[in-house]
Amino acid sequence: MSVKVQNEDFNPQHVVDALCKGRTDIGAVVTFVGRVRDCAKSETISAMELEHYPGMTEKALQNIVNQAHQRWQLQGASIIHRVGKLQPAEQIVMVAVASPHRGEAFQACEFLIDFLKMRAPFWKKEYTKQGAHWVDARESDDAALNRWSR
Repeated sequence: MSVKVQNEDFNPQHVVDALCKGRTDIGAVVTFVGRVRDCAKSETISAMELEHYPGMTEKALQNIVNQAHQRWQLQGASIIHRVGKLQPAEQIVMVAVASPHRGEAFQACEFLIDFLKMRAPFWKKEYTKQGAHWVDARESDDAALNRWSR
């Protein structure tokens, strides 16, 4: 298990390699990499800034990973989330999940990103021509999270 919050960019292949190092029991690795878009709600985004609450954020992310391990048979999971000011096309977040089977790996990866978006203490500010503004949670993110309570 690996949970990191950092300013630096990351190499997805290095994350996968570390997750699988020395393991022969992994049948599937599923990854998700989120990137900064250059538009949102028909506004052009020139940059995005992510803030977090150090210590609390890592603890929340670890809790989310623990919940995934309770639901699915996983051999490992990694989350990396960047903070600071990011430009369009830069990587923001990576979730990687290793499991004996692809179905569990896909479900766990989706679960982790859904919970991360709504339950981890990150705050996002978008910079546009009209100025900077904090971003509220979207209804679609709530709906994605709610489906896991069924």
